[in-house]
Amino acid sequence: MDPDDYLLLSGIQHFAFCTRQWALIHIEQLWKENVLTFGGRQMHRNADDPFFTESRGDVLISRSVPLVSHALKIYGLADVVEYHLSDSGVVIPGREGCWTVVPVEYKAGKRKPDDRDEVQLCAQAICLEEMYRTRIEYGYLYYGKTRRRTEVTLDDELRNRVAELVAGMYALYDAGTTPPAVLLPHCKNCSLIDLCMPAISSRRRSVDRYLAARVRGDDA
Repeated sequence: MDPDDYLLLSGIQHFAFCTRQWALIHIEQLWKENVLTFGGRQMHRNADDPFFTESRGDVLISRSVPLVSHALKIYGLADVVEYHLSDSGVVIPGREGCWTVVPVEYKAGKRKPDDRDEVQLCAQAICLEEMYRTRIEYGYLYYGKTRRRTEVTLDDELRNRVAELVAGMYALYDAGTTPPAVLLPHCKNCSLIDLCMPAISSRRRSVDRYLAARVRGDDA
C-alpha cells in the first residue's frame, strides 16, 4: 500500500469511541465542532509547535512530532515527545548520550471511562518505536481539566487492542461502509450527533421491526 493511503492515527480514538463516528469523519468526510472538540483544539495549540524543542535538565521536549508506522499503516502527529537522558535508549543527532522516548498526549477534559485516549497514546508509541527502533514501556496522558498527567503502561494487552482497532478501521475503510446509528448514552457528547441523528435512526428501526413483525403475524 502506498503511504499516501495510510489512515490517520488520530482516528483510532474516534473508532474506539464509536465506529459510526469514525466512518462519518474518515469515510464520509463529515465534521462539526462542539464545545468539547473546541476545547481540545485550544489545548493542542499549546503543544503544537513543530519548530520548538525545549530542554529541561535531563529532558528534551519536542512538539508536534510527525509519526508513521508502516507495520500498522497509520500516520499522524504526537502532541509532545519527551526524551529522557538514560543509560540506554536512542541516539539523538547533535545530543550526547542515550535517550528514552516518552510520548505525551494532551486532552482538554478529564480521564474517560473507556480506553480511547490510551489506545491513541499507544498507537503513537508504536510509531515512535518503529521510527527509532526502540521499545517504549510507558507514556503520559495530560488532562487539562485536572491539570494532571496520568502514566499509561504500554503493555501487550493495550498493543493488541490497538492492532485490532486499526484492523477494524481498515475493514470499514476498504468496504466504504458506515455502520448504522445506535442511540447510546455517550451520544450526547458527540460533535456529530446532529449529522448522525441516532435517535431518529433508532426510532426508524423500531418502526421497521414492528411492521416486519406484523407482516409475519407475530404478536405486537
